[in-house]
Amino acid sequence: MHNPDAVIEALARAPEIVVPLVREVPRAILTRRPAPARWSAHEHACHLAHVHALFFDRLDLMLREPQPFIGGYQPGAQDPDDMLLRMDLEEALARFVADRGRLVARLRALSETDWARTARHNEYRAYSVFIMFRHVALHDFLHGYRIEELLLRPDWNAGAAATSAPRG
Repeated sequence: MHNPDAVIEALARAPEIVVPLVREVPRAILTRRPAPARWSAHEHACHLAHVHALFFDRLDLMLREPQPFIGGYQPGAQDPDDMLLRMDLEEALARFVADRGRLVARLRALSETDWARTARHNEYRAYSVFIMFRHVALHDFLHGYRIEELLLRPDWNAGAAATSAPRG
């Protein structure tokens, strides 16, 4: 059974988990990439802020159109490699918190019918407002997990000078 309240609660709590986690990452490793084309903690955090606009747009489209089409988003293929590294982390975290508050307020106002609205999506056989925001909640925690993996890497000495990806 679908439970929008559980999804909303997960979305509301994500900044309380992710933001303090990002703040734990030592500055020396914040922008260090674990491998070429793999994101640093900075990039994972900025990505969470960056994609909010996409989900606001998708929600508007799904509530407005009877059977909209949603195309997938592939940040590695669609955005410049250093786009997230060029973002101001503090600004991105503040935007993540503010946008998430607006999103949660908006989702709390949706009707049961709104949550059931569907769209065609090129990457999924089924896609509804509920599925989209359950996906966002899982996405938040996936990126939080990736940040924690980088924070806890045993082979990175946080006190030593780190090699970060080029800033462009």
